[in-house]
Amino acid sequence: MQPTDRAADANRLEDANSAAATNTADTGLRREVGLVGAVSMGLGSIIGTGAFVSIGIAAGITGPSVLLAIAVASVVATFNALSSAQLAANLPVSGGTYEYGYHYLRPWLGFVAGWMFLCAKIASAAAAARGFAGYFAAGFTPASAWPQGLIAVVAVTGLTVIVLCGVRRSGWANVAIVSVTVAALAAFVIAGLPSAIASGSANLQPFFPASPARFLEATALMFVAYTGYGRIATLGEEVREPRVTIPRAIVVTLLLSSSLYIAVGFVAIAAVGAESLTAITVGTTGQRAAPLAILAADFSIPLVATLVSLGAMTAMLGVLLNLILGLSRVVLAMGRRDDAPALFAKLNRQRTTPVAAVVLVGSIIATLAWASDIKTAWSFSAFTVLVYYAITNLSAIAMPRDQKLYPRWIPWCGLMSCLGLAFWVETRIWLIGLVILAIGLVFRQLCRWRADRRVSLTAG
Repeated sequence: MQPTDRAADANRLEDANSAAATNTADTGLRREVGLVGAVSMGLGSIIGTGAFVSIGIAAGITGPSVLLAIAVASVVATFNALSSAQLAANLPVSGGTYEYGYHYLRPWLGFVAGWMFLCAKIASAAAAARGFAGYFAAGFTPASAWPQGLIAVVAVTGLTVIVLCGVRRSGWANVAIVSVTVAALAAFVIAGLPSAIASGSANLQPFFPASPARFLEATALMFVAYTGYGRIATLGEEVREPRVTIPRAIVVTLLLSSSLYIAVGFVAIAAVGAESLTAITVGTTGQRAAPLAILAADFSIPLVATLVSLGAMTAMLGVLLNLILGLSRVVLAMGRRDDAPALFAKLNRQRTTPVAAVVLVGSIIATLAWASDIKTAWSFSAFTVLVYYAITNLSAIAMPRDQKLYPRWIPWCGLMSCLGLAFWVETRIWLIGLVILAIGLVFRQLCRWRADRRVSLTAG
């Protein structure tokens, strides 16, 4: 980078940090979200594809030891959650680690975090939309003949409209979605526990896979299932009393979700075995079903399968709703810093919604939802999200001592865990991730050049 580029970076960083730290009348979002709303948004992001899909995928990689992978992933997520909590409490603006990297590290590292987050979660959202389409088509016979791509696009469009109505209405919808999903999973655990106890001794053997690498890959995939708490941080500008609310909401969300994951994973694997669970999850024809609903059909308690099917559909909707919310806020932050066109930094008149950012995110997700591979999307999300949270922990390490809420060893453990797991996913996945990262850096440079040219023309 040339000296003039460094000077431009320094000036832009100083101006952007000042704008990001102060919620002005023109750019600041209203603080409308409390503890319950923040927890429900976190649960809505976590308890979705993770509970209904990823446990089955990870079980196919590491067998019954996926139960241990769930626990290890929750520990890694705890380190990252605490780093996110103290960062969001001290810098409560929209954008998450994109903003933290800018503020505490370097502009390009902030961009890398934002770019990787967008790529990972857009892929996850598209997979969730296809998952919803599959559950919907399987649950409603007349819909079985409809193109699943069309169902997915309709779902994405409807939720995009809800997000355009503002975060408060989105929060109400999210509470309803989370309530149904949690009730369905609780019913699954209760109904399946007798079968799990009866068959567990046989289905949980052998517990460990032959290769430790497969266990680490499964742990990386299960880590993705916990990262919904990041949605709380990306909505930091809209949370009331952020220094108190954000840490509490993240910790409560993680405790609740990890407990539910372990319970669901144990019942599912102990009842039918890891191989059967994976076969149901992935299938041999490319069509995805709701594996927990299929398992619940064999349980003795009636109507549980119907409730689980409904919970699966609401879970996918919850994932979509929260991802559209979180992703649009990252695009908003990028627009504010000239890492994306300035159009995406504009809010509506009520200062509740970045309309252009929401429309962009919804459109890309809808386009990708026509064709998604859940396993590939989940693996890609694992690599890119681990890179994202590595930068989160770096930012927490760089925080001034008087801003830290937790000991320094916590973000260091988070950083080493993320880097240690990131490259255990399939080689082709992380190679694709590196190529997409390079494309993103070129895109950023083009946006910066356009912004500098606009400033020059205005000054002239």
